[in-house]
Order: sequence, then structure tokens, then C-alpha cells
Amino acid sequence: MAEGEGEKKEPEAKKIVHTYPLVKNSDMPEEMKQESVELVVTACEKHASNNEAAARMIKEQMDKKFGPPFHVVVGEGYGFEISYECKNLLYMYFAGNLAICIWKC
Repeated sequence: MAEGEGEKKEPEAKKIVHTYPLVKNSDMPEEMKQESVELVVTACEKHASNNEAAARMIKEQMDKKFGPPFHVVVGEGYGFEISYECKNLLYMYFAGNLAICIWKC
């Protein structure tokens, strides 16, 4: 027997990538949350290579629909601690590792 013939290879850990929007935290009313998620998906698909443009589009649309002042952060690898108006927070992931935080204060 040659070396390593009897050994079995362990399956490699597969990285889970979510291709759907994944809401981590939200206190928005259900209808508002659904509209916000749809808006985020549209903006992130349209501006896939430019997080700043996606955040700007989301902010402008949220301000028009639900009144100003909304704040939006789109990016990877960030942490946050915010004060926000109740019933106006959405924190979600899109396309696996792109995090979106929307809040009103």
C-alpha cells in the first residue's frame, strides 16, 4: 500500500453565501419593512460596484416615502452603535456579505 491510500479526506468547510435578503434586526411595521427590503435589493443590484451610490439611492427613496431624515450605511465589515426613532430601524444583509443599516433619528 502506498502512503495515504487508506486515509479519507475530510470534506472542506463550505462557505455559506446567501443570495437573498436576510433581515437581521428590524422594528419597522411589516409593510414598511417589506418596501424597504425591496428598495434595498433594487439599489444594491443597480449599484453593485458602488456602495455610496446605493446608500444615496436608498436614503432619497426612504425620505420621499416615509419622511426625512433617514440615514443609510451600505458596506462590508463595520460595526455600529446608534440612537434611533422607534419603529424606524432595519439592519440586513444582501448578497452574502453586504450589510445595510437604515435608521431614522
